[in-house]
Amino acid sequence: MAQRPEQSDSVARASEPSPGDADIVASEGRALLRVTGDWILAHHSRLNDRVRALHAQTQADMPVDVAGLSSLDTAGAGLLHALLGAERVAALLADGAALPPAQRALLRAVAEAIEGREPAPAAAGGSALGDVLAHVGQATLVFWRHVSGLTGFIGLILETALRVALQPRRWRVTALVANLERTGLDAVPIIALLTFLVGAVVAFLGATVLANFGASIFTVELVAYSFLREFGVMLAAIIVAGRTASSFTAQIGSMRANEEIDAIRVLGLDPIELLVLPRVYALLIALPILSFVAMVSGLVGGMLVAALKLDISPVLFLSRIQDNVGLIHFWVGMAKAPIFAFLIAVIGCLEGFRVQGSAQSVGEHTTSAVVQSIFVVIVVDAIAALFCMEMGW
Repeated sequence: MAQRPEQSDSVARASEPSPGDADIVASEGRALLRVTGDWILAHHSRLNDRVRALHAQTQADMPVDVAGLSSLDTAGAGLLHALLGAERVAALLADGAALPPAQRALLRAVAEAIEGREPAPAAAGGSALGDVLAHVGQATLVFWRHVSGLTGFIGLILETALRVALQPRRWRVTALVANLERTGLDAVPIIALLTFLVGAVVAFLGATVLANFGASIFTVELVAYSFLREFGVMLAAIIVAGRTASSFTAQIGSMRANEEIDAIRVLGLDPIELLVLPRVYALLIALPILSFVAMVSGLVGGMLVAALKLDISPVLFLSRIQDNVGLIHFWVGMAKAPIFAFLIAVIGCLEGFRVQGSAQSVGEHTTSAVVQSIFVVIVVDAIAALFCMEMGW
């Protein structure tokens, strides 16, 4: 049977939400704050004006009646918190019969969120020694987390490399060649130029100082020893750390921020095998070659200064190197190149996987990768120098 128009209009009016309201009424000889209606987003503007009007009239000990509150959402709960204050909201939440469970849970969540944004009280000042020890402890924990994470990542790379080495069909030759071009071939000009200039500077300083002792001819040995053992490989590693480690971190970090790493895992692929191993292998091949280029460029720079300032011909320069500089010094320098390459590649890739998903995080971890790589290169080079000195190499 069809409803009459009057009946349908009355049903529609009954289903419409009643606007929320609040008022101060007299009850049993004292003032009472009565909250009624729907405190929802649809009536936010009207309720906000009402809250502002009543805020100055309400007293801290004024009782509250919320029996007429029919509906409540997040916007209405925020206005109700502004009207009642934190203490009366806490008392209202403590009364289990005042509100239905759903409204009480919503009001509690909104109150905790609002009150949590308030500034925390200032912590009591501690002693200077305690603050220093606390800072040292925090720095030690951060260092330990970095070391443990790095060693764990190295183990994961070695395990994946051994597993993939037995399956030639899974070798990523195309990715290896592409990374080898970016990390090795593209870096040759800058490494050759910088080491040439450093070799010229070392030769010039050596000639200037040794001339006071009548030993200018030993500038040849100075340049040869410094570049074959230390400067060649270390300068190449530092340039690669600033150029390649940052590139690895930015590339993998951008993929992680765009959720491409998760997509690779969903496809059933291993990110270590797909992204890390080609970069590690490429740098293991590229850095020894770049170190050799750096050694040759440094020697050429020293040879040029010796020819122009000391009248030492290139033939004499090379013959003194052949007669007085052993081949062991070249091998000592070249032996450090794969170690530096592996550590730089691992740190760059690890920092890329640590990116949290924002552009700021990509920048922070890129900077961290460069700093850590250069730090590790210098520390390992110092340890290697002490070891070779004790071994008599």
